[in-house]
Amino acid sequence: MAAAASFLEEELCCAVCSDFFKDPVVLKCSHSFCQVCLQKFWKENSSRKCPLCRRKSSGEDPPVNIVLRNIVESYLQQRSVRKVAEKSEAPEKSESRCSLHGEKLLLYCVEDQEPICVVCQTARKHRDHQICPLEEAVEDKKEDLRASLIPLKEKLEKFTKLKQEFEQTAKHIKSQSQQTEKRIKEEFEELHQFLREEEEARLDILRVEEKEKSERMKEKIENISKQVSTLSEKIRDIEKAMGAEDISFLKTVKDTKEKVQCSLQDPKLTSGALIDVAKHLGSLKFSVWEKMLGTVQYTPVTLDPNTAAPWLSVSDDLTSVRDTGVKQQLPDNPERFSYCVNVLGSEGFNSGKHSWEVEVGDTPKWDVGVAAESVNRKGGITCCPEEGFWVVFLRNGDMYEACDSSVTRLRLKRKPQRIRVQLDYDRGEVSFFNPTDMSLIYTFKGTFTGRLFPFFSPCVNDDGSNPGSLKICPVMVSVTVM
Repeated sequence: MAAAASFLEEELCCAVCSDFFKDPVVLKCSHSFCQVCLQKFWKENSSRKCPLCRRKSSGEDPPVNIVLRNIVESYLQQRSVRKVAEKSEAPEKSESRCSLHGEKLLLYCVEDQEPICVVCQTARKHRDHQICPLEEAVEDKKEDLRASLIPLKEKLEKFTKLKQEFEQTAKHIKSQSQQTEKRIKEEFEELHQFLREEEEARLDILRVEEKEKSERMKEKIENISKQVSTLSEKIRDIEKAMGAEDISFLKTVKDTKEKVQCSLQDPKLTSGALIDVAKHLGSLKFSVWEKMLGTVQYTPVTLDPNTAAPWLSVSDDLTSVRDTGVKQQLPDNPERFSYCVNVLGSEGFNSGKHSWEVEVGDTPKWDVGVAAESVNRKGGITCCPEEGFWVVFLRNGDMYEACDSSVTRLRLKRKPQRIRVQLDYDRGEVSFFNPTDMSLIYTFKGTFTGRLFPFFSPCVNDDGSNPGSLKICPVMVSVTVM
């Protein structure tokens, strides 16, 4: 019945608007459409063709399909009455009945986990089973489900929060990529500029040498051209005298013989006249690279911004860090310190000797040293070897300490502007020096396991003064030719 009604509704719908016909008109091809729909279709397509069969219609307006209009109106009226009747006849609530006894299902068998009627309660199958009212069983089951929903909702909350963090991380990745790309271009532009200037300088030197030697050669060519002209003139005079009559020749032979005498020295090619190609091209790339070393800096340690606490700002060249006092919106990735204002170096060490210097300047509070890869990064810490830290620190501008088995007060003769950290992993030693006179500040001794990373903290200034900064000092780079 429902299928028949659906088919009838399809037949009573306009093919253009897909709704019940309104003021239907019929074309010569027997297809009918809403009058408004047909006029709109013809206007949009600039033709009077049938929307279905594309048969061209005459210029006269198509007649109204009165029969179809009456059928549509009658059907819509009957459908409206039927819906009202169905709504009034619908039961408020359907009642389930027992398939065996036809009674209402008012009880619940706890052991068999199924609804039963009052007759089933006395039947052999459920006679000794625990029975309870159906409403009570429904409420108990709902309560169980509510309890089961709690961990699901908690997990949903965690997943939703993690999704937000992932979205934030994705944005940060994009931002990091753009900033890193910008810095790479800037770094290479500096190198390109250096190479362009070096190229132009060397070409200028070549042009100067070419100009000087070309001018010298031009002078020599001009001088020798004059000498060639003089000699050519003498030869012509002598040949002319030799062609004169005998008497005239004999009279002038003495003068002619004197012209034969030439005091001009034979021309010679001087050394060093050519371009010194070897000077310009000899080990050119090496010479430029060696000179480039004076324009670039090398630091033995590079800071890892992905470990920096949200309050810290790491410089673009990743060599200095300072406390901004403002928490930035950064992803809380596992590597990042999220409680203390710390940052690690990008490279860890698990063998060998390593050293670097940190410029502390007049920063009133700082921590400098090494930390294990496994240190706690999401909560409070104590900078001691038991917690994975081998660190010396400054407090109150003049109190230097090292936390080993206990806090050790360090007595320094002079306030260092730099701290040299020296790690000997294999010997289990971390030493700190004042690089001005290489006086020892403190040495930790122990046994290391796992990777150790350079550790830095400019700390938070509680007095509200301008926060200090820590900077990794560059080292001199030299080239040894073997």
